[in-house]
Amino acid sequence: MPDVLPSYLQDRWTIGDGEGVAVRDAVTGAEVARVNADSLDLSAAVTHARAVGGAALRAMDFTTRADMVKQLALALSERKEELYELSARAGSTRADSAVDVDGAFGTALVFSSLARKGLPASNIILEDELIPLSRSGGFTGRHILTSRRGVAIQINAFNFPVWGMLEKLAPALIAGVPSIVKPATQTAYITEHAVRIMLERGVLPEGALSLVSGSARGLMDNLGGQDTVGFTGSAATAALLRQHPCVTQRSVRFNAEADSLNSSILGPDAGPGTAEFDLYVEQLAHEMTVKAGQKCTAIRRAFVPRHAVSAVAEAVADRLAREVVGAPGAEGVTMGALVSLDQRDDVRARIQQLTREADLVYGDPDHVDVVGADDRNGAFLSPVLLLARDGASTPHSVEAFGPVSTLLPYDDGAHLRDLVERGEGSLAASIVSADDRFVSDTLIDIAPFHGRVLIIDRANAHESTGHGIPMPQLVHGGPGRAGGGEEEGGLRAVHNHLQRTAIQGAPRVTNSLAT
Repeated sequence: MPDVLPSYLQDRWTIGDGEGVAVRDAVTGAEVARVNADSLDLSAAVTHARAVGGAALRAMDFTTRADMVKQLALALSERKEELYELSARAGSTRADSAVDVDGAFGTALVFSSLARKGLPASNIILEDELIPLSRSGGFTGRHILTSRRGVAIQINAFNFPVWGMLEKLAPALIAGVPSIVKPATQTAYITEHAVRIMLERGVLPEGALSLVSGSARGLMDNLGGQDTVGFTGSAATAALLRQHPCVTQRSVRFNAEADSLNSSILGPDAGPGTAEFDLYVEQLAHEMTVKAGQKCTAIRRAFVPRHAVSAVAEAVADRLAREVVGAPGAEGVTMGALVSLDQRDDVRARIQQLTREADLVYGDPDHVDVVGADDRNGAFLSPVLLLARDGASTPHSVEAFGPVSTLLPYDDGAHLRDLVERGEGSLAASIVSADDRFVSDTLIDIAPFHGRVLIIDRANAHESTGHGIPMPQLVHGGPGRAGGGEEEGGLRAVHNHLQRTAIQGAPRVTNSLAT
C-alpha cells in the first residue's frame, strides 16, 4: 500500500491518522498515494501561520519578498522534470504539464518582476497624493495599503496542481501574508512535491507556507476578519463555502473562481477559406484536447453563424480525428487521460444530459482507441463534439468538464447576444473575426458577462496566447456562474491581500509615511 501523503503544518511534515483516500494513476489505475489529514490540528496550524509566518514576512519589505518569490519560481523551473513525471500519472502529456508547471513558475516570475518595479522597498504603499480636507491645507488625507494580519487559505482545483497554487501563493507572499494551501485530492501528490521543492530552496521563513494534504474540514472555523480564502473549483462548492459563518458573520474575504460555460464566437465574415475560419477550428480543437479538456477556461459553447455550421462541424471533426489518445509519453500521443475514472464517469453522465438536446458530431463517449495503455484501467475518453438543436437549453446550464464542446448556431447579433447571456457569466470568451464592426458590437454586448474577452484575427494570431491561457498581468475571473471573483491582474492581486486605510491628519504626519 502506498504511503499516506504528508501535510506540512507548523513547519514540519506530519501525517493524519488512518489509511486515507486512495489516489490512482489516471493511466494504469495503480495507487499513487493515499491522502488523509484526519486528526491534524488545523487550528494550531492557522495560529502558527499568523503568528510566526506573518511576523516573519512583515519583517521583510515588498522588494525582499518579491526576490523570495523569484527564487521559488527558479527552484520550480530547475526541477520541472520531476513535476512533469508526476503529472503524467495524472494523465497529462508533456504539453499539458508545461501549461501547468511552466505556467506556474512563469506566473510567479511575472509577479516578482511587477512587484520589484512597481512596489516600494518598504512595508507600506502610499496609494495616492495628499488630499486637501481643509481650506488652508493644514488638514489632509490619503490612503495607505498595509499587510493584513491574517492568513490566506488557498483551496485549489485538481486540474492545475502547480499553477493553481502559484497564482495565489505568489501575490500573497509578496503582500506579506502567510498561506495555507489545500490542493484537490486527485492531484495532491503533485502539489506536495512542488511544495517540497520550494521549501528545499531555503528562502521561505518559518510559518510562511503550509500544506493540508487531505480534507480541510474545520479549517474555515478558525478564520476571522483579517483572513482571506481563495477558492478555485465548482460553482456548487463555492456557493457552499460562501455560507460558512466565517464569511457571513466574520467578514472573511472570499474570492471564487468557478468553472463556467465559456464561449468562442465565429464572425459572419469568417467563412470557409478564410484565415479566421481556420483559426477558429484550430482553437476549438486545441481547447477541447489540452489537459483532456479539463480547464476552467476551455470552450464549452462554440457559437457559429447558421450558414457556416455544416462547414465548421466537418472541419472540427476532421481536426479531432487527427488526435491520438493514450498514455502520456507513448509515441504519437497528443491527448492524455482524464484525472480519474470517477471524473470520466462524471463527464459521460454530463454528455448524456447534453445529448437530450444535441446531436453527436464527432466521438464516442463510450469507446476510444488508446495507444500505450489499457482503456479499461485508464480514464480515457474520446473528444466529443456536439451540435445543439434549436431552442436547446442544456448547453447553457450543463458543463461536461472534459474534452467536450457544443456547436450552437446563431442568426444575427441579437440572437448571439441572447445565447451568450444564457451562460450566466463566464471566465473567458473569444471572438474570431476580421470585421471590426462585428467585433466591437459583439464585445460591447458580451463584456459584462465575462472576465476576459480575446479577439483574434489573422493579424494577431501568431502572437496570441490563446483562448485558454490567463495572463498574470490581467484579471482572471468572471461574473455570475464564473464565481464573481478576480485572481491575478498584476499588482491588483497583491493589493487584494492588503488593507486600504484612509489616514487623516496634518501633512507632516501623512508625508512622514513615505520615509
